[in-house]
Amino acid sequence: MLGTVYENMDIIHGDILKFDMERLFPEELKTPWASKPPPIHIIGNLPFNVSTPLIIRWLRDISYQRGAWSYGRTRLTLTFQKEVAQRMVAPIASDERCRLSMMCQHLCNVKLNFIIPGKVFVPAPEVDVGVVSFVPLIEPKIKLPFELVEKVMRHVFHHRNKKCRYGIRTLFPKEHWYFAEEILEKSAINPIVPSYKLSMEELDKICHAYNDICKTVPGIISYDYRATPVERIVKEQEITSLILAQDHI
Repeated sequence: MLGTVYENMDIIHGDILKFDMERLFPEELKTPWASKPPPIHIIGNLPFNVSTPLIIRWLRDISYQRGAWSYGRTRLTLTFQKEVAQRMVAPIASDERCRLSMMCQHLCNVKLNFIIPGKVFVPAPEVDVGVVSFVPLIEPKIKLPFELVEKVMRHVFHHRNKKCRYGIRTLFPKEHWYFAEEILEKSAINPIVPSYKLSMEELDKICHAYNDICKTVPGIISYDYRATPVERIVKEQEITSLILAQDHI
C-alpha cells in the first residue's frame, strides 16, 4: 500500500536474513572503498529476535565488501535492545564488553546515538531501545578472514570474566592445550587477565597466533568443543594423527 502512495518507495517482501543487496542500488552510486561512503544509508527498526544474527551477517558482508558493501563503505543506522546496543560500543574493561563488541569495533566505527524509551513504541516492548550507527573502516583492525576472527572472539569471550587462558584453551582439544600456552607466549599476554580486559591489539595478536597454528595443523580450524561427544572424539583423533604425522616428517 505504501508503495502506491509514495512513488519513490519500493516495498520488498522477504526474509531480511536471506535478502541479497548486491544489485539493490544503481551502479553509479558505487564508490571506491578507501573514499567517502556512498550516498546509501541503510536504516532499520529491527525486530529483537533477528537483530544480532542480522548484524553478524552484515558484518561478514562488510569484511568481504559484498552485498550492500560492494557499493563502498555503506553506512548503517539500526535499532537494538538497549543492552545489546551498549555491548556493541563497550570499551575495554567494560562490564558489557563481549564477542559482539569486538566484531563490531574491529570492522566499523560504532556509535550509540541515543536511547528510545520502550513505552513510545506500539505495542510497547518491556525494554528500551538503542539507536546505533555503523561506518565501515577502510581497513579492519584484525586483518584475517571473518570466520577465523569470529571463532576466536567467540571462544575467548566464552569465559569473559575469567582468565583469558580458559577461553583460548577451548580452541583446542584438551590434550593439545599446550597450543593455548603457545598463543599466550607468542602474544606476550598475561594469561590471568580476564578476557573483557584484553585490548584490540592483544586480540589481534591472539588471532594471528591462532592462525599460524591452523596453518601448521589444518584440522585445528574446524575443531568445535561444543560438538557432540562422538564428533568431538573423531575430530580430536584426526588432529592428534596430523600432529603425530608431522612429528615423523
